[in-house]
Amino acid sequence: MTTATSLTTLPGATTTVDDAVDVIRRDGGVIIDGFLKPSVLAELRRQLEPVLDQTRCGDDAYFAGTKTRRVGGLFGRLDLMPEIALHPLYYGAAKKILQKPVPIWAGDDRVEILPDIQVGVTQAIQIQPGQGDQRLHRDDSSFLWRHPDYGREGRVQIMVAVSDFTAENGGTLVIPGSHLWDDERPPRREEAVSTCMSAGSALLWIGSTYHGGGDNSSDAPRTGLTMAFDLACLRQEENQFLSIPRDKLLGLSEEIQRLLGWGSGENLMGYVERDGQMVDAHVLLENDAVDLPTVR
Repeated sequence: MTTATSLTTLPGATTTVDDAVDVIRRDGGVIIDGFLKPSVLAELRRQLEPVLDQTRCGDDAYFAGTKTRRVGGLFGRLDLMPEIALHPLYYGAAKKILQKPVPIWAGDDRVEILPDIQVGVTQAIQIQPGQGDQRLHRDDSSFLWRHPDYGREGRVQIMVAVSDFTAENGGTLVIPGSHLWDDERPPRREEAVSTCMSAGSALLWIGSTYHGGGDNSSDAPRTGLTMAFDLACLRQEENQFLSIPRDKLLGLSEEIQRLLGWGSGENLMGYVERDGQMVDAHVLLENDAVDLPTVR
């Protein structure tokens, strides 16, 4: 297979969920131009910049970078996170790709379970000048996912460009078509293409696609915001229960609370016992009966 020389870009104003999903299934990822309105982008920068300014660069020379700032727990830090998570194109694509019904037997009944999805990780990533390439990787490696054995995706991720992304400043490297590879084929840097997109645009990709942060040879930082929707039967990569202060969590909508893990699906994953019954975990928030983080 010949590796594509660029990622497909679709216009945010007219692209449908089916349009985006078709490209993701073909290439492993797609760029949505103008994902955020200019006013939303400006507010995102206002909320994010002071948080990044207070964060030092990392110590992990092998993977995360020593000239890269990474900030997590974003639903507890940024009021705009629900708007990004529930954006019709991203949320719609995640549900369409991940919510593949699973047929099971319960005695002599043949039933289908529609898997829930949840937030798996959130990070703001600022690559500073002088940071080299990140190792190319698949994000579903966190789940020890097998390709193509499992026959489904475990993650749909987004990277929102808070600043312009270019080949020079560390625009995310992606290997188009690598989601179709098995687990024996290693990624090579020459197969990767740089994500080039203007601030306010977004890259959507799936957990089986090889990618990584690019090297920043420019004289300015490259800033992006990423989050992932995962199958809710998988453990969250970032512990959302311990990342979000109580007052923030209780102020979020029930839909967002459930996407953060405060709920139980048809298969009872994450239930709590009350009065001898297995009940939906959201009851803990409804009854205000659980201790949650209070400081960050």
